[in-house]
Amino acid sequence: MQNSEQKSIPVQASPESLKGIYANQAQIVHTGEEFVIDFFTVVPPAGSLSARIVLSPSHFKRMLRAMEENLKKYEEEFGTIQLEVRPDHKIDFK
Repeated sequence: MQNSEQKSIPVQASPESLKGIYANQAQIVHTGEEFVIDFFTVVPPAGSLSARIVLSPSHFKRMLRAMEENLKKYEEEFGTIQLEVRPDHKIDFK
């Protein structure tokens, strides 16, 4: 028997986490088991890794759908986002 009610799970966040982390570039790579999203703060001539998120393929797909839905809602309310020219440099770990 399945419970049709969704249970709420309380989540705590530290004040530091609630500040967020700035990133102006991202890179996504994958293996057969996971997707890795690296967020960078790049200010030439250097950059730094701001955060790394590792997701299962199914969770990545759910996140992608959620982001698409939110983008659609955003653009319906605030207008179409115009894409800028992509940076011409490659991120390289040292």
